[in-house]
Amino acid sequence: MSDRQVVLSEKKGAILYITLNRPEVLNSLNVEMERALMNALREFQHDKELLVAILTGAGGRAFSAGMDLKEVAQYDEEGKGPRPDGLSRFADLGIWKPTIAAVDGHCVAGGFELALQCDIRIATSHSTFGLPEPRWNLMANYFGCHNLSRMIPLGEALYIQLTGNRISAGEALRCGLVHSLHADREALMKQADAIAEAITLCSPLAIQAIKQVVMKGRHLPVEESYKMGEPMLRALAETEDGIEGPKAFAEKRRPVWKMK
Repeated sequence: MSDRQVVLSEKKGAILYITLNRPEVLNSLNVEMERALMNALREFQHDKELLVAILTGAGGRAFSAGMDLKEVAQYDEEGKGPRPDGLSRFADLGIWKPTIAAVDGHCVAGGFELALQCDIRIATSHSTFGLPEPRWNLMANYFGCHNLSRMIPLGEALYIQLTGNRISAGEALRCGLVHSLHADREALMKQADAIAEAITLCSPLAIQAIKQVVMKGRHLPVEESYKMGEPMLRALAETEDGIEGPKAFAEKRRPVWKMK
């Protein structure tokens, strides 16, 4: 166990900043970091004052280079059995608040899979993305194999997965993997803040309902997705915030959300 915090968590108003903090090893994901990250996400999940999270990596060289393969090898050599998996899907945690991945540098393997779990991805122009797992007799997990092919054109997803090649930030923007590119880290975080602030202007109840409908409904036929979403729409309209939204619009003022 390191004396240093391998994941930094900082709350500023309604925004939680989560930083992967092992820059000397390109923020590779060891068990300690994975568990610390899950703890930070649970903090985000349960704190009612937090509305959006920004996830990034320290050091400027990498968002994350993925699983710490040296740790995996150590487990094998010492006969400890398979390396324990400290990561869960964000959806499994029941996190329906928005998350933003601010990618600065290499974003590959498990690090890429982590970014794929976020709702919005932005990057610096020198960033790279890739899933090199098959080069080491591995394969990307659910987030890589399945999520990627649902986010970008199938041919683009298969190219990334079957070649193990990295793609540039420009290629990631072209195929829709990232929303925007930025010259440096300062500009990147400024844009992440702007996106987060825009989200906080919206009704938290509506934002979380939208995310649930999108994430759960995208795997369903249109008719079933509608049946799932329509009751949520009615429930939103019957909340106090459902009354406050149209009233604030009519009165030309910013809504005051009560989240009930």
